[in-house]
Amino acid sequence: MFRRLVQSTLGRLAPDGWRIRLIFWVGAVLVGVVASFFASAADYANALFRHLVAISPFLPLVVTPGLIMLAAWITQRWFQGAEGSGIPQCIAALDIHEESVRARMLSWRIAFGKIILTLLGLLSGASIGREGPTVHIGAAVLFSLGRLGRFPFHYMDRGMILAGGAAGIAAAFNTPLAGILFAIEEMSRSFEERTSGTLITAVLLAGITSIALLGNYTYLGVVPANVSVRTGLLPVLVCGVAGGLLGGLFSTLLIRGQRWLRPIYKRHTLIVAGICGLGIAFIGLASGGLTYGSGYEAAKGLVQHTEAVNDTFPYLKLLATAISYWSGIPGGIFAPSLATGAGLGAHLAHWFPHTELAAMVLLGTVAYFAGVVQTPITAFVIVMEMTHNNDLLIPLMATAFIAYGTSRLVCPKPIYRALAEDFLATAPRPEPVAAAETVAPDAKAP
Repeated sequence: MFRRLVQSTLGRLAPDGWRIRLIFWVGAVLVGVVASFFASAADYANALFRHLVAISPFLPLVVTPGLIMLAAWITQRWFQGAEGSGIPQCIAALDIHEESVRARMLSWRIAFGKIILTLLGLLSGASIGREGPTVHIGAAVLFSLGRLGRFPFHYMDRGMILAGGAAGIAAAFNTPLAGILFAIEEMSRSFEERTSGTLITAVLLAGITSIALLGNYTYLGVVPANVSVRTGLLPVLVCGVAGGLLGGLFSTLLIRGQRWLRPIYKRHTLIVAGICGLGIAFIGLASGGLTYGSGYEAAKGLVQHTEAVNDTFPYLKLLATAISYWSGIPGGIFAPSLATGAGLGAHLAHWFPHTELAAMVLLGTVAYFAGVVQTPITAFVIVMEMTHNNDLLIPLMATAFIAYGTSRLVCPKPIYRALAEDFLATAPRPEPVAAAETVAPDAKAP
């Protein structure tokens, strides 16, 4: 036993071991830096678009289709594989063992394109978020650094992708626990002991870097809301069922629409992107401009009682998010889902006047988010961390699991898993080596 301990200690002190650790630590810090820059740039792009709408609410009818067509063209021309959320690509990469294919999906080029094109999408007013793309960027950064440092296979096979994705979530939302849980619950659907330390280290380093650059903030602000045991059961049940149904319907709509549009999109990319852009602009007009962008301001305003929305907001936001995804531009559904869920909770609050509005908003948020992503543990933990609210732990947990079960009735396969399978079906594979090439030079044909 002493001999094994000495060997293990020497192994950790070996130059190669420290080289791997140094590269990994630098990579995790880099994910935090990139995520912080991305967050600030996304806020600026959202602000620019709101300034545009303030000039004239009709300007998006021209600007939104034009910029979405430009983003779609650039994506197809130079950054194929960067489209959509990016989380399906990370899940697909975990199921692919050809390093050359993984390298194309998780490259520096894709990470750069993801940032630039998501910002362009936000500048257009598309209903997208930066959080899913940050997962893709984090996975690409750590995986690319691992290849550059010639990391051992057990790091490259799953560890770097999972760690990068977890670090991306942690840095994007300032929710370290949710980052770890999302990587386990959604991206890997398992927990491997050999990657657990890698995950936690990456999340800590990326999270600390993000806090150092942006401050120790809570994503939706501190929300001191609660529900009583006597009156809280019915709101939990109603929010869980309603959020699960709506989230499952959204997932089904997005998945089936994506599959139906795929062959059309390949032939008429700009036409489809332009029509989607017009649809987003018309929905924005109908909502009074509330459905544009990530929806972060609306969600925060609802939980903080600083903004009111009409009852159609969550349903229009849902439709705008689906159309934005169908346009083929890079952009995530995390933040728009939080906004849709917050709007749903505000709508359902009319039925429960004796329950705090903020509590109903949070229950609706966790219900819809769990219904869309079908990761109930991540859902209630991320909402709890984003609001610094521990009083609602049990109601949030119950709502998330009710929503998860309800959503599975409508959409049996989780949305990211279904989109990852679609991506795998169309992902380029290395050409098989021809049989003739495997014959020795001096071998003679029979």
